[in-house]
Amino acid sequence: MAGGAAANTGVQAAYGHLLDPKKKWYSDRRIIALNAWIVLLLITSSTNGYDGSMMNGLQSLDQWNIYFGFPTGGKLGLLNAIQNIGSLAAYPFAPYLSDGLGRRPTIFIGAVIMCIATAVQTASQSVGMFIGARFLIGFGLTFAANAAPMLVTEIAYPPHRAPLTSVYNSLWYSGAIIAAWTTFGTFKIQSTWAWRVPSALQGLPSVLQVALIWFCPESPRWLVSKGKDAQALKTLAYYHADGNQEDPLVRYEFEEIKAAIEFDRTVVANVGWKSFITSPGNRKRMRIIIALAFFSQWSGNGLVSYYLNKVFNGIGITNPTTQLLINGILQIWNLAWALMASFLVDKLGRRLLFLSSAAGMIIFFTLQTACSAVYDKSKNAAAAHSVIAFIFLFYASYDLAFTPLIVSYTLEILPYPLRAKGFNIFNFAISLSLIFNQYVNPIALDAIRWKYYVVYCCWLCAELVFLYFFVVETKNRTLEETAALFDGTTEQISAAAAQHAGVTHDINEKSSAESFQEQVPELKQ
Repeated sequence: MAGGAAANTGVQAAYGHLLDPKKKWYSDRRIIALNAWIVLLLITSSTNGYDGSMMNGLQSLDQWNIYFGFPTGGKLGLLNAIQNIGSLAAYPFAPYLSDGLGRRPTIFIGAVIMCIATAVQTASQSVGMFIGARFLIGFGLTFAANAAPMLVTEIAYPPHRAPLTSVYNSLWYSGAIIAAWTTFGTFKIQSTWAWRVPSALQGLPSVLQVALIWFCPESPRWLVSKGKDAQALKTLAYYHADGNQEDPLVRYEFEEIKAAIEFDRTVVANVGWKSFITSPGNRKRMRIIIALAFFSQWSGNGLVSYYLNKVFNGIGITNPTTQLLINGILQIWNLAWALMASFLVDKLGRRLLFLSSAAGMIIFFTLQTACSAVYDKSKNAAAAHSVIAFIFLFYASYDLAFTPLIVSYTLEILPYPLRAKGFNIFNFAISLSLIFNQYVNPIALDAIRWKYYVVYCCWLCAELVFLYFFVVETKNRTLEETAALFDGTTEQISAAAAQHAGVTHDINEKSSAESFQEQVPELKQ
């Protein structure tokens, strides 16, 4: 199952000595079962990826264009942006459902709405009906996408947590691959089913979640927050220690969860929206989280994600079959790079991946811009082919960090009481950036063509500077330790957990607080 590759790449200092070195995940049927349930949660991201790629593919289908009157400009922008407008409508409610009802019920509600929405989209008889269905898709997806990655990071076996949570956003491309090749496969259907079939398949992950989500374990963190300590301990023991509630790892996990939640509630009062601006640690979190949300969509990737056909048209590749084929290959390429990076997050570290990603994007997007300019002036075929090559290399760089890490890094630096709300802010920022992209990009591309790329070249340089100064390394820590870094309270929480669990807290190097202060000197002030 997913996550095994990371099990031996180095474990968190807090509990590494509590793990059985001879125990392999693939020989433990309960860890296998846990990872199987996590796969059910991971496919939430596939639905989102499917949508972007499907809309790319539909724009290359004559059947879709004819049926909806060849949408262009603002109308085309609305067709793409309406899903994110639907997401905006759901954001005020999503964190309260996740924290109030639980992670599983919130995923179920989102999946049910998605099933209804995709049915309406498939049966659309007018552009208004299609737009309405896409609004409903965004509305339902927000609930599932708020709760699913949190549940992944909160139930995963500790050494698997970071890789599996990173895989969540990487599977965006699995949906994109299915959509790209589905639209390619239905291209020759001479009826509206050329676009109705891809529309119907978008609901498949949601159908699976509706059918199976109640068999998935609930978050032990949520259970502890609701006073259901016995059920939380039972869940941890069942999946992490073959049912043994006295296992040292389970006792440490359980006590650390309790200590962290209690500390945030009573000592630092990290429980409400106001604390995001009143606490220095939370202000640092918000600065990083909001920046990563906008960077993930404003790095030039939005041009290819939703308007690939316009990019191709700009370099003389106008054949729909060729466009769809390149789109399908690109999604497979993206998935491979994103999954590779996901399993390296604890080995290479978040900071190295972010900086390498930004530097690579600057290089390859600049080269893509230069080749687009050459083609625009000379119609040189070699320049057009070079643009395609640099698009692939640009995405390889993007996928090193901005696909796998933006979700996992956001979730791990947020303490439990603020995780749903903070993640909601992250998703809200992404929707705002996407709406801007989806309205502005087609207009700018029509108006100034390749010159619009220069804006992103400059912006990518600004991203690299921000990442260098503000991204903090968090590899090889427990979820509670990582979240507490920004408040400088890792030692108190870890020591309390170790004491109550009756185990040692193995810190072989300098304390977590000292290490963090060296990375962010302003904390010493």
